[in-house]
Amino acid sequence: MKAFFNAIFESFRDLSPILLVIAFFQLFVLQQPIPNMMQMLGGILMVVIGLSLFVHGLRIGLFPVGENMAYDFARKGSLMWLLLFAFALGFGTTVAEPALIAVAAEAATVAVNGGMIENTPERIESYAYNLRMTVAVSVGFAIVLGVFRILKGWPVQYLIISGYIGVVIMTAFAPPEIVGIAYDSGGVTTSTITVPLVTALGVGLASSISGRNPMTDGFGLIAFASLTPMIFVMGYGMLI
Repeated sequence: MKAFFNAIFESFRDLSPILLVIAFFQLFVLQQPIPNMMQMLGGILMVVIGLSLFVHGLRIGLFPVGENMAYDFARKGSLMWLLLFAFALGFGTTVAEPALIAVAAEAATVAVNGGMIENTPERIESYAYNLRMTVAVSVGFAIVLGVFRILKGWPVQYLIISGYIGVVIMTAFAPPEIVGIAYDSGGVTTSTITVPLVTALGVGLASSISGRNPMTDGFGLIAFASLTPMIFVMGYGMLI
């Protein structure tokens, strides 16, 4: 119970800056009363409680699970199963991302308004579904690449630089209508579900391999997960 109340306090402390910003601009710049005060306070309370439960759940659930599974796979010594697990983890967490679902649905709607696809439910659903699958496959590939980097001890900066050079080159050839969606796809993949599990996988794997430093080798998987969707989605746009 004490840990829960500590989590409540930490969540409220973390949210307080944005609350102060909103109150300042509403009261002193716009000089208007805050509308629906009681409703807003109730919403803030629910956000604080929900964020507290989520963060506490990460600490006692997702982080230990990811680290333990990475350690077990490393101890098992099977590269194939480790890479397969990495791909499945990246793919599965990305497919379940609420932010990606929302962005894909919005992209399909805009594609209809722009005349890129037919205005039929089947075509809209197909466009959003294919976009989600493309991003999910790209993140799965990214986690595999990141795990392989940890195993080999490659410097992360060279891979990231090479990846962004590829993004710049593909931007010159991709349809303009897909470029913005591709860039945003890289951001929405690093959200509430993907980040905790992928981070735990990298740290756990680096901790379990002799000669690897969790600080320098364990992190960086999220950077790959943000990079590869841009390349894959632009490639998807060029194909369709």
